[in-house]
Amino acid sequence: MTYIVNDKCIKCKLMDCVEVCPVDCFYEGKNMLVIKPDECIDCGVCEPECPVDAIKADTELGSEKWLEINEKYSNIWPNINTKKDPPSDHEKYKDEENKFEKYFKENI
Repeated sequence: MTYIVNDKCIKCKLMDCVEVCPVDCFYEGKNMLVIKPDECIDCGVCEPECPVDAIKADTELGSEKWLEINEKYSNIWPNINTKKDPPSDHEKYKDEENKFEKYFKENI
């Protein structure tokens, strides 16, 4: 098992998860974070830290797509191990649905 980041992170990027990760397995794109599955040690400390509930176990129903996305972009995007300020408008996107289709940016 590993943890994944889903589309709830898009345009929010609150980064509380980055601060608590003991193995620095988060990677930063233009408008979301991902977890590198091969580096995640399944400790789970990041999951409760996410205020928008964007971090889930890869065993949860529907996580297959997100496992692929996390794997792909963690191999492209730079590693992040320090919390940064979230986007200034993050609050207005917090509860929005279908953010991947609307806002995802590859940043490559």
